[in-house]
Amino acid sequence: MRHALCQDHEMLEGTSRGFELEGQSIFLVRRQNKVYAYRNRCPHLGINLEWQPDQFLDADACLIQCAMHGALFIIESGQCISGPCTGQSLTALPCDIENGDIWVQLPDDSESSAR
Repeated sequence: MRHALCQDHEMLEGTSRGFELEGQSIFLVRRQNKVYAYRNRCPHLGINLEWQPDQFLDADACLIQCAMHGALFIIESGQCISGPCTGQSLTALPCDIENGDIWVQLPDDSESSAR
């Protein structure tokens, strides 16, 4: 199902923001004027990534960072490049901007329960 999460102007360059939607924790990141959406779940332990609300990025806002073990993920692909889950990836969600709103497509129940 497709959901509008927030308005485009609310996501500033180099920021991240978490959301709870249909019992799923997800987050958005804006980088180089593009918005990326991921499930908020580290592939290493299956826990949420942030240590404080909306804090998904490293200090330079260049990489997504897991607060538990410091794993680092490429914003554009979700691939882990450092940490205990190196080589694994975050689960990307289809995301687009339409009429000034940021929309995300959640997997249906059969897809999310298989993960």
